[in-house]
Amino acid sequence: MEIGLYGWLGFLAFVVLMLVLDLGVFNRKSHEIKIKEALLWSAVWISLALVFNYGIYLVAGKEKALEFLTGYLIEKSLSIDNLFVFIMLFTFFDVKAQYQHKVLFWGIFGALILRAIFIFAGVAIITKFHWIIYIFGAFLIYTGIKMLFHKDEKVEPEKNPLVRLFKKFFPVTDKMHGDKFFVKINSKNVATPLFIVLIIIEFTDLIFAVDSIPAILAISSDTFIIFTSNVFAILGLRSLYFALAGITKYFYYLKYSLSAILVFVGLKMVIAGFYKIPIVNSLLIIIGLLVSAILFSLIFPKKEVELKIYE
Repeated sequence: MEIGLYGWLGFLAFVVLMLVLDLGVFNRKSHEIKIKEALLWSAVWISLALVFNYGIYLVAGKEKALEFLTGYLIEKSLSIDNLFVFIMLFTFFDVKAQYQHKVLFWGIFGALILRAIFIFAGVAIITKFHWIIYIFGAFLIYTGIKMLFHKDEKVEPEKNPLVRLFKKFFPVTDKMHGDKFFVKINSKNVATPLFIVLIIIEFTDLIFAVDSIPAILAISSDTFIIFTSNVFAILGLRSLYFALAGITKYFYYLKYSLSAILVFVGLKMVIAGFYKIPIVNSLLIIIGLLVSAILFSLIFPKKEVELKIYE
């Protein structure tokens, strides 16, 4: 799919416009985002992704449109696991509801830059050294199996290497200062705990990108498809986070479906030299695994744990 300079600039301009509208217009003042608003914005982002997907279908055909949709579903489903880390992180630091959106906004802005670097580097490496796709595949299989037996752990920010390094060079206050990342105390610039939260969110996304980028490289080698599907999945992440409080029971078995998706994608990469699984089959399998997780969560619900997102 040959996308010229104007195509790339047009998409990047759209992303910048949406980010400006998000923070500068709709969320100019810090406020608590209710479930109704979160669900509405989630619907907006999903609709925009589907409209864009239809545009790809018109311009590049069915195959590329299916690649985008499959990649979008993979990135979206894997990013959901990220949200539970955000919940624990905000609870640990007692970040008030009205300030969480700002942290997520800048966290996701940074994530877009990191993902872009990972994507362009990943495509370049696979193009030059095609055999590395087998290593990526084996890594995803290992990660999927590990996720299946992985137990949830408490977030321990003080042990984060990036946080410890930052504190060595920059002072940090011991209390929040509203939605500010930095404040002046005794004429000195000092970071607030809110900035520490932002650092950990960026670090967390970096770790998750190590899994998600190889996964989507198994679906498409088209840089534009990979990048745009990632961007749409990430842009809707904030709304999905705030909506998560009302639908946690639907995600109890998500870990098992994500594990299966990673193993499946890893196998797809490993056997690529012998048999290429049609993109339609891949899409149907991924949808089936996600729907199965929701159905099992409905049939065998876990006792709900209250998530204190809105206090």
